[in-house]
Amino acid sequence: MRIEADLKLGFKDVLIRPKRSTLSSRSQVSLERTFKFRHTGRTWTGIPIMAANMDTVGTFAMAGALARHGLFTAVHKHYPVEEWETFAAARRTVGQDHLLANVAVSSGILDSDLDKLNRILERCPELACICLDVANGYSEHFVQQIGKVRAWHPDKIIMAGNVVTGEMVEQLLLSGADIVKVGIGPGSVCTTRVKTGVGYPQLSAIIECADAAHGLSGQIVSDGGCTCAGDVAKAFGAGADFVMLGGMLAGHDEGGGEILEQDGQRRVRFYGMSSRTAMEKYSGGVADYRASEGKTVSVPYRGPVEETLKDILGGLRSACTYVGASQLKELTKRTTFVRVSEQENPVFNE
Repeated sequence: MRIEADLKLGFKDVLIRPKRSTLSSRSQVSLERTFKFRHTGRTWTGIPIMAANMDTVGTFAMAGALARHGLFTAVHKHYPVEEWETFAAARRTVGQDHLLANVAVSSGILDSDLDKLNRILERCPELACICLDVANGYSEHFVQQIGKVRAWHPDKIIMAGNVVTGEMVEQLLLSGADIVKVGIGPGSVCTTRVKTGVGYPQLSAIIECADAAHGLSGQIVSDGGCTCAGDVAKAFGAGADFVMLGGMLAGHDEGGGEILEQDGQRRVRFYGMSSRTAMEKYSGGVADYRASEGKTVSVPYRGPVEETLKDILGGLRSACTYVGASQLKELTKRTTFVRVSEQENPVFNE
C-alpha cells in the first residue's frame, strides 16, 4: 500500500482565468478541429463533442441531430445488425452523406460482441470508427482484444477505454487504439466510486492522460463529469481532444427514453449502462459475482436536442473569447486554471 499525496482536481475545483483577447465577437471562434489518427492515417474534421454510447443518449436519432452540427455520436451497442443496415442506407435518402463519418459503432470485448461488430462492419463498410467500451480498461484481456480488432480492421479508427492514468493510455495506444476514453466514476449515473472505492478526479485525469497520448500521436476523449457548458470548456482547456456527454444530452426526444408523468410534469428515465436497469434489460439481471455500478433516475423532459446544443456550443465559444482563443485547438494553450472553493453564487438556485 502507498499514498500519493499530489493534488488531484475535478471540474468543480477550478475556474479558467480570463486573458487579454483580440476577439470582438463569439462568432469569430471556430470550434472545428481536424485530427489525423495514429494507426490509420485517416482524418476527421468536426466539432469534437460526442454523445455517449448509452441507450437513451447514443441513439441513431441523436446521431442524425448531432451530425447536422458536425458533432459525433458513439452509438450504443444494443442495436441489432439489421437496424445498422437500415440506418446506413437511410442516411443517403435524407441527404446526410457525412453522417457515418460522425458515428462510432460500440462493442464490448466478449467473443459474441466482436462477432456482432464484425457483422455490422461487413454489412456497413462505410462506418469508419469503432468504440471498444469496458468499465475497466486495465485488463490484460482488454489490451489483447484491442490488438485483435486492430488486426481485423486496420483501416478503422479505434476508440477504447476507460482508463485514467498515463501509462495505461500509452499501453492502449501501442496495442492498436487511436483514441483512448478517459474517466472512471465521474458520470452522473455512475456509482463505481461508491461501490468500489476506485476512481480519479476527472480534470487531473485529462491533464495526465492527454500528455501521455499526445506524446504518441494519439488522442483522448474525456468521458463523464460534465454538468454544464463550463465543464466542457474546462475539459478542452485541460487537453482533451474530444469530450463525451451523457447526462447533459439525456431527456431529449432524440434519446428515445421512456417518458414518465410525475406530479403533472413529463420526465424521462435515464440510467447508467452498468445499472441494474440496464443489466435486467440486456443481460437478464445482475450476475451473482458482480454489483450494479449505476443509478436509475428521472430527468426533466427537454424536447429536441437543438437548444441544448446551442447552449453548449455558445458557452464553449464564449470561453474561447474570454482567453483569446480564436480556434478551439488554441484553448488548452491559452488556459490557466485557478483553484477555487466555489463556482457560483447559489442564492437563487432552486
